[in-house]
Amino acid sequence: MSILTELRIAAVGDVHLGDDVQGKYRARLTGIEDRADVLLLAGDLTRHGTLAEGRLVAEEFRDLPIPVVAVLGNHDYHSDLQYEIMSELRDNGIIVLDDESAVITCRGARLGVVGGKGFGGGFAGKCASEFGEREIKNFVHHTRGIAESWQRALKELDTDYKVVLSHYSPVKETLEGEPLEIYPFLGSYLLAEAVDTVGADLILHGHAHKGAEKGMTPGGIRVRNVALPVLGRAYGIYCLSESDSC
Repeated sequence: MSILTELRIAAVGDVHLGDDVQGKYRARLTGIEDRADVLLLAGDLTRHGTLAEGRLVAEEFRDLPIPVVAVLGNHDYHSDLQYEIMSELRDNGIIVLDDESAVITCRGARLGVVGGKGFGGGFAGKCASEFGEREIKNFVHHTRGIAESWQRALKELDTDYKVVLSHYSPVKETLEGEPLEIYPFLGSYLLAEAVDTVGADLILHGHAHKGAEKGMTPGGIRVRNVALPVLGRAYGIYCLSESDSC
């Protein structure tokens, strides 16, 4: 039996870049190639979802010595320019996932990354359902559609490792510290259910600034909240190996 290469995943979300930090985040990424094989960005890259902010994000994260994969967050959708922001990032060599997958070869191992923004709805026992007013049905149906897209993308991957990258959380454990009243707007159990059905090595998300870093799906998949306010550092490092530890 061959031993898989250990991969080191750098990840951060909720950097909320604006003009006042231009160039400053880039400086915090110096030497990242010595600590990680890929950088994953878990959404809310901008403050108000303007194209100018999207261009700033592209400037901060382009041409790094390791691949960069990103998803957008709710802030990045605020000005209805999400597709323009995606195009700007892609034009600068950043892989952007919109409920789809990408495959990256790192140190001889194939890494599959699946994901997108995600959405809300709440968690088992205390969640919205597709019942009642059309607006509520649409809310839950939107999340269910996203979860099903991720599930299909995971099934189609034939890689050594699989990581799911989201903005919204798939579990409530990484939301602990946030007000209970807003849990339905921070994530959905449907996301975890979809990933557990197929399997993955790690799920990364942001969005919950006052949440906790570590959680786990009901199926035993590691979940990490990589929101910058939670990490308190430029990025976290998470290892993928046969032992799941660095």
